Amino acid sequence: MRVIAHGGAGTPPEESQDRQAALEAAVDAGTGADGPTDAVVETVRVLESDPRFNAGVGGAVQSDGHVRTDAGLMTDDREAGAACGMPGVEHAIDVARAVKEETPHVLVAGVHAVDLAAAVGVETGVDLLTDRTRKRWDDLDEYPEGDQLAHAEWVTERFGGDPDSGLDAGDHDTVGAVATDGDRVAAATSTGGRWLALAGRVGDVPQVGSGFYCAPAGGASATGAGEDIARTTLSRRAVDRLADGVDADAAAETAIEEFGDLVAGSAGVILLTPDGDAGAAFNSDAMQTVVAGDV
Repeated sequence: MRVIAHGGAGTPPEESQDRQAALEAAVDAGTGADGPTDAVVETVRVLESDPRFNAGVGGAVQSDGHVRTDAGLMTDDREAGAACGMPGVEHAIDVARAVKEETPHVLVAGVHAVDLAAAVGVETGVDLLTDRTRKRWDDLDEYPEGDQLAHAEWVTERFGGDPDSGLDAGDHDTVGAVATDGDRVAAATSTGGRWLALAGRVGDVPQVGSGFYCAPAGGASATGAGEDIARTTLSRRAVDRLADGVDADAAAETAIEEFGDLVAGSAGVILLTPDGDAGAAFNSDAMQTVVAGDV
């Protein structure tokens, strides 16, 4: 099994060596799996449980003080499943898999996605806040009040954080993985969203073709500024370059160049083909990746 994984595109992370070791451990879990779907799920699950990444435990807090998780999973036969807007669900990737394998749908959202999680045995009611994210929320000098429109006005100046204001903009450390056994390919992405998004906001991650995509040419997982990734369908764009016959590194670079020509945000993407050709590119300050295994 060959697996490539990323830990998010954004500002250079603290504890970069520890995070790189965590990525390596996650990929090791994936390379020992029985098939590509199991491989990406096992890889992502490890990262969802690691509070250093913005997925599962340690996810970004929305404007009402809650962490909501999203994930998507797709295989090269274009079968897909995704789940989003789930408070208290650490392993969003397991719910995405359940949507793909247990329902006729592609995307299930909110409290009903949480109900589905519980029905298939995924743990719910998990406290996703960490000491770091709880302190960051508690340290805000003011909190949104009123209805959702009032929240929207409040988050407009704060969404994602602003490094010039002293807030940490490196909260979009979405995690993802792509795996192949030399025949089949699977791609998966999971996130806790972005800091101080409007309560209920859903970004690119659970949207097919944006945060994740898989086709016979290969699979992709994207990370970065979610609204911009969704506007440009970055993962689909990268896999389309593979379908044109471009190698994985060149396909990733081209997709990121096209992304940068269209929008101002930063992003990264990883790619893997059925024969194990892996590629990655980003236009942010940093993106940590790991590739391991053989086909």
